[in-house]
Amino acid sequence: MKKINVIQIGIGHDHATAILDSMLMQTEIFEIAALAVPESEKADFSDRIEKYKEKIPVMTVEEALDTEALDAVIVETEEVNLTKYALLAAKRGLPVHMDKPGGLDADDFEKLIGLAKSNNTVLHFGYMYRYNGSITEAVRKAKSGELGEVYSVEAHMDCWHTPEKRQWLARFPGGMMFFLGCHLIDLILQIMGEPQKIIPMNRSTGIDGVTGEDYGFVLFCYKNGISFAKTCAAELGGFSRRQLVICGSKGTIELRPLEKYESDGTLSTNVCYTDNEKGTDWLYSAPFLKSAPADRYNKMMASFAKMVRGEIKNPFGYDYELKLYNILLKSCGINRR
Repeated sequence: MKKINVIQIGIGHDHATAILDSMLMQTEIFEIAALAVPESEKADFSDRIEKYKEKIPVMTVEEALDTEALDAVIVETEEVNLTKYALLAAKRGLPVHMDKPGGLDADDFEKLIGLAKSNNTVLHFGYMYRYNGSITEAVRKAKSGELGEVYSVEAHMDCWHTPEKRQWLARFPGGMMFFLGCHLIDLILQIMGEPQKIIPMNRSTGIDGVTGEDYGFVLFCYKNGISFAKTCAAELGGFSRRQLVICGSKGTIELRPLEKYESDGTLSTNVCYTDNEKGTDWLYSAPFLKSAPADRYNKMMASFAKMVRGEIKNPFGYDYELKLYNILLKSCGINRR
């Protein structure tokens, strides 16, 4: 099997080091030619750069893009610059893995989608829940009709961040909804499709004097019900309360927490399923079953490599990614079209 010769542009994204570590671990799949550090990240992320400089050559973006026999580009810059650097790679006709959800320039994001589509090159996004087996199985059950008519999806992704991190959210429209709510919107869109109406209700808690919108909430209106995404960066114990609830006429699935860290650093998911035979019994309480532990990123990056080699197709097409991005913007209060 031919190794994928890649460079990673950026170290500023919250998932940047995890992606690098995953590729370094999967030595039979990836050959990392360079870590390309944009000037804007050199000072703020010097500790991360120091961690990798003995393992990977550190270059400028221009030097790294000139690497011979380059197969693909990984873009893990801070969110505001993701689309900018993904475009540089796409203009060279290279497959791209970029983290979510894309930069703030909607026109550039549309250009990126159009360029990858016209070149028929891989454009792969780092929505980590797409590679969580329990979550993908729940989505499959919902889309296959096993749950009957699905009328509601409730999605939570909460955490506790420092005041500095919560103030940092002010750089994004919608704050937490842009930063983490994108994961939830992706799941709702997969299950329910495009909503008839979007009602954003993002707020700042004001805790510690923070003005960034650290509390994100959005309603999606469908002909047969309401779905919502909620994400908060000021919630004590929020990580353990992350959950996905899918309600259908023949069954309900609840995943809570979506992820739980095991002692070896892997993650498991607790899943509860109630079918139509037991769900009418008010005294019945369905048990939560724990999934097999797994890694967030290894499957993601191995799948990207298979896409680059042409062994599998990306199940998330260009049009879907553009629709998801535009729905995210509306959920953040931006009505572009």
